[in-house]
Amino acid sequence: MAFFLLLFIVLPIAEIYVIVKVGEAIGILPTLALLVIDGFVGAALSRSQGAAAWLRFNQALAEGRVPTREVFDGAMIITGGAFLLAPGFITDAIGLCLLLPPTRALLRGLIMRVAKRRVTVIGGFRTGPSGPRAPTDFPPRARRDYDYEGAAREVEDSELPPGGPDA
Repeated sequence: MAFFLLLFIVLPIAEIYVIVKVGEAIGILPTLALLVIDGFVGAALSRSQGAAAWLRFNQALAEGRVPTREVFDGAMIITGGAFLLAPGFITDAIGLCLLLPPTRALLRGLIMRVAKRRVTVIGGFRTGPSGPRAPTDFPPRARRDYDYEGAAREVEDSELPPGGPDA
């Protein structure tokens, strides 16, 4: 509840205050120009960082890894882009922190530490004769003891060994 109070009431009031103070310091037209320019810069930065995160996501999938870091980065990039598109200097600072890789890595580590403290794992895995199975409150999954992968190419008769294909 307090988060939404901050987000929808306190943040807009703070944004208006900062915009007014910047306007008093540098003038109204330069302030408005800064707000418009940082919207365009934010859109370009979020597009480039989003494309890089998408490439890392696909690379993780190609390597057979679960792309948890890449998905988390993608969510932070989308959130950062939204903050940069919103008019205001406070949201722009938050958006830049979410879009720039060094600060995004710091924020990712901080958020992961907080999340690990707040998450509770319920249930567990049991071990059966065929190895670890699904959590105890779920029925066991079917186990597949094989995995086939291969390639094929067409072979000419002249390439076959003497005596036929089975020789």
